[in-house]
Amino acid sequence: MPAYIVVEAAITDGERFGAYAKAVPALVAEYGGDYLVLGGEQHALEGDWTGRRIVIHQWPSIEQAQAFWHSDAYAEIKQLREGTGQFRVALVDGLARETLE
Repeated sequence: MPAYIVVEAAITDGERFGAYAKAVPALVAEYGGDYLVLGGEQHALEGDWTGRRIVIHQWPSIEQAQAFWHSDAYAEIKQLREGTGQFRVALVDGLARETLE
């Protein structure tokens, strides 16, 4: 079953955050993840959206997402984003797709 890491970020130091943003995509790919949303323009359709940056990674499984998140390699890269903003991160299960016969 796929899993998703969903990040909401308010970047306060874009220059310093850039080092993190440059380093992490290769590690995400190495661990089997793929970006579905990477910032970009937002259009609020309903409710109170903050306008914070949204990032969504897709993973083949929750175990692979956790392996990435808890890896020594990510811990090292994550230090690059310290003090660059406020971040909320969630790991969520996706839907299991079954073929009906």
